[in-house]
Amino acid sequence: MSCALAALSLTGGAAAARDHAGDHDRRMGWFRDARFGMFIHWGLYAIPGGRWDGTDVPGAGEWILNSAKIDPAKYTTLQQQFNPVEFNADEWVRIAKAAGQRYIVITSKHHDGFCLWNSAATEFDVAGSPFKRDILKELASACERGGITLCFYHSIMDWTHPDYLPRRAWDPRNPDDADLDRYVGYMKSQLRELISGRYGKIVILWFDGEWEDSWTHERGMDLARFVRGIDPDIIINNRVDKGRSGMAGLDGAGEWAGDYGTPEQEIPSTGLAGLDLETCMTMNGTWGFSSADENWKSARQLVRDLCDIASKGGNFLLNVGPQSDGRIPAASIERLACIGVWMETNGESIYGTSASPFRQLPWGRCTQKPLPGGATRLYFHVFDWPSATANGTNSLSIPGLESAVTSARLLGATAFEATARRVDGGWSIAIPVAAPDTIASVIAVDIEGSSKVTQLAQEPQPKTSTPTDSPVSTPTSGPP
Repeated sequence: MSCALAALSLTGGAAAARDHAGDHDRRMGWFRDARFGMFIHWGLYAIPGGRWDGTDVPGAGEWILNSAKIDPAKYTTLQQQFNPVEFNADEWVRIAKAAGQRYIVITSKHHDGFCLWNSAATEFDVAGSPFKRDILKELASACERGGITLCFYHSIMDWTHPDYLPRRAWDPRNPDDADLDRYVGYMKSQLRELISGRYGKIVILWFDGEWEDSWTHERGMDLARFVRGIDPDIIINNRVDKGRSGMAGLDGAGEWAGDYGTPEQEIPSTGLAGLDLETCMTMNGTWGFSSADENWKSARQLVRDLCDIASKGGNFLLNVGPQSDGRIPAASIERLACIGVWMETNGESIYGTSASPFRQLPWGRCTQKPLPGGATRLYFHVFDWPSATANGTNSLSIPGLESAVTSARLLGATAFEATARRVDGGWSIAIPVAAPDTIASVIAVDIEGSSKVTQLAQEPQPKTSTPTDSPVSTPTSGPP
C-alpha cells in the first residue's frame, strides 16, 4: 500500500458542488511539482525579538503579545519603530532560490494585526511606519524577477483589531464594543486587496488562527467561497475552516473547505491518506525572530526531513524569521545554503515526485515519478549506508520490490556503475563502499511499468515531530 494515495479535494459542502476533481487536480499540479518552499514570519514582533520589558519571554517570537500579556494599545506603538533598512527583497529571493525552494509564503498579516502592505482598510500597516515601503510589492517584483512563486499567509485571528472576538483575558477593551461580522468584512476587504492582481498571481492563500470558538465551520466555508469568487484557481489551505486536529494538520472526520492538510512541526508517519499535505517547520524553536533562540536544527536533519516529507507525497515549507532590520539570520542562511548544495545534485528526486510505494525501508526513504512509455523511476534516499563486505564490495537491499529493474545509477556520480540483480524478496543494487553523501545519497532505479511492492511485515515509520506551542493544548501559545 502506498504511503499516500491519490490526492483528493478537502473542499466540502456547498463549495464542493463547484469544485470538481479535475479543477482541484489542475490547481494542485503546480503544488505537487514544487515540493519545497520558504515560510517567512515577519512583522512588528521582530523588534522585541522575544524580549519584553527587559525579560526573555520563552517561546514567544511572533506570539509575544499573547505570551507576555501585552496591552494591545502598548504593543501597537511598535509600529513607529518598524524601519527595516536592511530589507532587500531580491536577496530574500536569491537565498530561497539557492536553497532549491520553489515558492515563498510570507505573513501578509499575523495574529498581531500588523500588515506588511499599504492597506486601504487600516492605518496599522507598513505605510504608517517609518519604513513606509510596501514590502509585499517589493517581494512580488523580486519573485517575478527570480522565478519564485509568491504566496500569502493571512491570519484569521487578530489581537489588535477593535472588532475581533474573543478578546484576550488581559485586554482592557470592552468586548461589547466589538462586532465579529464587521471584522470579517474588514478581513475580506484586505483579502481582496491581496489577491486581485496588485501583487501579481498569488498561487496559495495560507490561512491560520482558525481554532478559536468564534470561527465556525460556516464562516470558514463562506470565506473560502469569497476567495474563490475572486480567484477560482487559487489554492487554499485547510486552516480557512475547522479542518484540522491540533498539529497533525487534518481532521479526517467530516468535510472542510481547503485544498490540502497542514501538519505543523511534524511529519505524518504515512502521509495523509488521499490528501495533499504540506508540513511547515521551523529551523529553531520559534517562527518569528527570537534573539535568545539558538536551538537550531542541523542541515543534515533538514535535508532528511525534506526527503521524509516528499516520501509521504508532501511539500516542505521551511521557515525563516527575519530580524527587525530585515536581514534573514545568518544561521538560517547557512542551513539553506547547505540544503541548496544537496538539491543541486539530488533535486530531481524531490521535485515532481509522488509518495513511496513502500510502507517502510530500513535504511532511508523513497520517492517516485512516471517515465515516458509507462516506466517508473524510483529514487532511494539512503540515510544509513550499508557496510561493505570483507571482500570490499557493497550492495543495497531493496526488500519487497517485485517490478523488474532496467537500470540503476547514483545521482551525482559518473565513475560508478550501479548494477542490479534480483534476490529473494526483492533486488540488490551494487553501491560504492563509502557513502557519496553522508547526509543522504540518492540512487535512481528505473523499473518496468508501475511500482509493484510486496509489503513486508514491518511497523510504519515513527512520526517525526518537533516540539511546538499549540493553541489546542496551551492557550498562551500556538502555531505560526
